[in-house]
Amino acid sequence: MPITQPAQSPTAADVLAESAFLLAARGEPVPHTPVWFMRQAGRSLPEYRAIREGTTMLESCTRPDLVVEITLQPVRRYGVDAAIFFSDIVLPLKAVGVDLEIKPGVGPVVASPVRSLGDLDAVRPVTPADVSYVTESVQQLVSQLGGTPLIGFAGAPFTVASYLVEGGPSKDHAKTKALMHGDPKLWHALADRLADVAIAYLSVQIEAGASAIQLFDSWAGALSPRDYAEFVQPHSAKVFAALAPYGVPRLHFGVNTGELLGLMSAAGADVVGVDWRVPLDEAVRRIAADGTPPKPVQGNLDPALLFAGWDAIEPEIDRILREGRAAPGHIFNLGHGVPPNTDPDVLHKVVQAVHAKSARS
Repeated sequence: MPITQPAQSPTAADVLAESAFLLAARGEPVPHTPVWFMRQAGRSLPEYRAIREGTTMLESCTRPDLVVEITLQPVRRYGVDAAIFFSDIVLPLKAVGVDLEIKPGVGPVVASPVRSLGDLDAVRPVTPADVSYVTESVQQLVSQLGGTPLIGFAGAPFTVASYLVEGGPSKDHAKTKALMHGDPKLWHALADRLADVAIAYLSVQIEAGASAIQLFDSWAGALSPRDYAEFVQPHSAKVFAALAPYGVPRLHFGVNTGELLGLMSAAGADVVGVDWRVPLDEAVRRIAADGTPPKPVQGNLDPALLFAGWDAIEPEIDRILREGRAAPGHIFNLGHGVPPNTDPDVLHKVVQAVHAKSARS
């Protein structure tokens, strides 16, 4: 009589690989549409405000105990399908000695903006030793998240460069665009160096266990397609190409980038984030307009609707899920980050609704 071998229990890696988020990012069938929120960990959560009290943003990003707890808070509360590493896009600059601070209510402020090639000396390469607290935080998170993927992230070269050139947040990015056209040699040297910073910083997160990465080009929507193609796309493409050997899904997102979706996709992302201005089925068409295969998309509920009441939110969830079927994979998200005064119960209800409405029988 043949001996029946006991069934092997799935390993944590097996469970992780079959998570709805990673399946959707790979364009594979999913048990339900996965959902997570940009800025899901943050000021909208009372537990976040409590744990951050008396601690600056940059300090909290360098303390593994805080990073782990803050990253896990929305996973516990909302039941989202992925966690995103709690950090800030300027952290690697601070880690290599750039004189900057994050001013409450303002954002990153740089003491000495970039004006010449000599100013690039302050932006030296990032090493794992510079951000050892990132490695420690990611490793602890992965051990606690189990089958929930962790998304690592970094700022894209253009968006980080805009802070270095403008000296802080900007509504029109006039100094940045003037530098691009007035001194392209300096611009490309700066963007290339920042691409290396992003590559090193994302590599640290992946090697510590992150299951996917997102490159935030938050302010790329300030550019024309022509300027994006000439001054930005090559540097973002360098980041995505360098990370390709890791084999983890690479996501790309920017705000007001409807006219850039095809170019941002061509830079090498596996998943293209879409803000609320473009329907997902139209975004899929734009991404594949030149005959390239369509890609998974992420998005795209308007964050403002979180304050409109459930009777307004639910039809939008239905619409977005319907339009998302045009893509080989769809990850439900907001079209930008969670506003700080959002009711956490509304986000929880959105997660539950997306899961229930998209569940595959």
